[in-house]
Amino acid sequence: MSKKISGGLALLALFCLCAGSFLPHGQAQTAAPGAAQNAAIVSTTAAVLKETSELRELSILKAVKSGAQSRADIERMIIKNLDTETTPEEMHAAEVLLKAFGLAPKEFAYRTFLIKLLTEQVAGYYDPKAQQFYLADWIELEGQKPVMAHELTHALQDQHFNLKRFEKWPKGDSDAELAAHALIEGDATLAMTLYMARNPLVALAFIRSLGSQEMASEQFKQAPRALRESLLFPYEEGSAWATQLYKRGGWEMVSQAFTKLPQSSEQILHADKYFSYEPPQKITLPDFKSVLGPAWKLIDVDVNGEWGCFLVLDEFLNNAVESKEASAGWGGDRFALYQTSQPGETFIAQLTAWDTPQDAKEFFDAYAKRTGKRYAGATTTAQKEDRVEWETSAGRVVIELRGSRVAILEGIPAKANANKLLRMIW
Repeated sequence: MSKKISGGLALLALFCLCAGSFLPHGQAQTAAPGAAQNAAIVSTTAAVLKETSELRELSILKAVKSGAQSRADIERMIIKNLDTETTPEEMHAAEVLLKAFGLAPKEFAYRTFLIKLLTEQVAGYYDPKAQQFYLADWIELEGQKPVMAHELTHALQDQHFNLKRFEKWPKGDSDAELAAHALIEGDATLAMTLYMARNPLVALAFIRSLGSQEMASEQFKQAPRALRESLLFPYEEGSAWATQLYKRGGWEMVSQAFTKLPQSSEQILHADKYFSYEPPQKITLPDFKSVLGPAWKLIDVDVNGEWGCFLVLDEFLNNAVESKEASAGWGGDRFALYQTSQPGETFIAQLTAWDTPQDAKEFFDAYAKRTGKRYAGATTTAQKEDRVEWETSAGRVVIELRGSRVAILEGIPAKANANKLLRMIW
């Protein structure tokens, strides 16, 4: 998982571990005594690493240290990484962004919830800084060999491709960072899948361990949908994407992707976009403070990507087919998030670019529909084929279509001139 958590919706849920195994069902098994368990993990690590190396076609350059960690150890690691890798301002922006797009309730405490969720769900992780693998000590070892295969694939990735280079990703393009992590996790998930296919009894033990306990998934069930689905994106969508590369060029093509990185969530969702390697359009936005007023502060600027656009739409459309179709054809985007000192007072400006005018029109129509559902009691104050305006309890909303681009302003304060804001975008 990514060490960053601030930024676009595509990256809101990525966090903390460069490569942690995130499981949608927790397990509580009776662990062996600490020393004996650590010895068993060390022995099993060597065996699984050897088999994973052969399967993944990456040689072992050096042995991988391993050990067990308690739930308290894992929680301390999560908090330490949060405090080390993110500022309070970045954490605040991530929470405000979720709420501003209507993806989390007003009372949602992002940092507190994230710590609980990851402490509940992380079953094991590889730490590139220490170059060591850790397995949760409450998990029965035999059934967790697939987790070990996944994490030890990360160790092999690190030895050959240097995973530490992904820790300091440039700010302002979280969608591209999400794509890179989909490569990392998709590669490891595919390797784990093939490991289980080769070891059916181990796979059966793993499946039984997932289903034997229902007690440790409460936080996952309570998580906002956008958070849940973004946590799973690098594993599920990344694995499907890595499979396409594997079918086309074997493990060699998957390995080459660490040099020729995927550039967007679009390229993960549509492997053909990666094969053609057409870069996303770079979008810029102006500083809107001159129109908004001095009380407004810019707290985040980033890219949502096709995945983020899907999340924003489907939270309210609740129709995955419709939302995916409206998000397809994404060519680039950028958003800017502003707020004042007043709780809940936010303004979001977005400019999205699409492959064709028809793609832009589909997104425009879907976002207009989403907006009508997003704001209870919203009043449509103007409506044309290429522009719709609403008055809502959270401020004015304007969506405008021009050719293959769509501009969106949400939360326009009463004293601000919407036309001036739009002219600044265009």
